Amino acid sequence: MPMTADAPTIVATSGGFRYGHRTDVEFDALVHHAVDLSGVHGRRPRVTYVGTASGDPRFMNYRVIEAGRVAGFDVTCLDLFPMPNLDDVPGHLLEADVVWVGGGSVANLLAVWDVHDLRPAMRAAWEAGVVLGGVSAGSICWYLGGCTDSFGPDLRAVANGLGLLPYGSGVHYDSEERRRPTIHALVGDGTLPTTHCTDDGVGLVYRGTELVEAVSEVGGKGAFIVTRDGDGDGIHEERVEPRRLPSP
Repeated sequence: MPMTADAPTIVATSGGFRYGHRTDVEFDALVHHAVDLSGVHGRRPRVTYVGTASGDPRFMNYRVIEAGRVAGFDVTCLDLFPMPNLDDVPGHLLEADVVWVGGGSVANLLAVWDVHDLRPAMRAAWEAGVVLGGVSAGSICWYLGGCTDSFGPDLRAVANGLGLLPYGSGVHYDSEERRRPTIHALVGDGTLPTTHCTDDGVGLVYRGTELVEAVSEVGGKGAFIVTRDGDGDGIHEERVEPRRLPSP
């Protein structure tokens, strides 16, 4: 397959969907931006939705397919429950322009992906120029790890991400009060490396492993880079001002 994006690209977010006018949900600006980054022109973009983190609920597949119809995208869903719904999962991923991963339990997502050997398939798609993106669990999965409520209400570290991005991930940074202090503690004690965080409605764009831009589909939000101080006695948090994307 020819490369779509001209470099390996990831759009890691705490957003991407909004309430629809005639449908339950629509794709918001972050998903549209991922499609734009794929460089597709002259045909309908091909988006593969992966709902593993929430157990592949069919109602969500329907909502995403309807969102694609409204947006003018051809959406297919990769299901792994009760078995893969596609004969050739790696090949299907390579044929997509964008792979968008939904939220839920990142710990369960990673476990199920390992059962079906999706790590090399996702890496191959990324290296081939398929834009990888997602929200919440679908954001954390691309990094080395992050903090998650996959194990219960008390946030804990997850450290077995795909590692395409050599950082930690902090999602829902402004909307869940325990996210920021937990990330600070995990970076401070060395459990997580330098960690990139997103307020709700914000996404981070990477070319290769380099963070090139923060973007947002809502105003007044931020992205943040949390690092451990050189002397090991604390952390430093740097705000990255996102560029506001036009509403689709």
